[in-house]
Amino acid sequence: QVQLVESGGGLVQAGGSLRLSCAASGRTVSIYGMGWFRQAPGKEREFVAAISRSGGNTYSADSVKGRFTISRDNAKNTVYLQMNSLKPEDTALYYCAANRFPGPSIATTVPSYYYWGQGTQVTVSS
Repeated sequence: QVQLVESGGGLVQAGGSLRLSCAASGRTVSIYGMGWFRQAPGKEREFVAAISRSGGNTYSADSVKGRFTISRDNAKNTVYLQMNSLKPEDTALYYCAANRFPGPSIATTVPSYYYWGQGTQVTVSS
């Protein structure tokens, strides 16, 4: 079992930055690809960014490319999402997730992930 806890969310003005953290416990996440998703009120959960278990491969949604960076520190069992140049449309509940199966690949779809955190709220004011 893997337990994930997100932190680092908050209220920020447009153009500002936040760094989200996802701390894992129960089992090392170094064997899993990891991802960040977000969900705004009334909308479906959407993919934000993913990273391979080694950290060597990353992929981001077009809407955040160039602004958000995913990274991981396997020694600390933690995954990060650095968010710069935030926009009001980035406002959402942000979730960290671990792949359904251990392996080197990364994934961009919700069903590909099995372990989920409770989410951390990010609110960007205009």
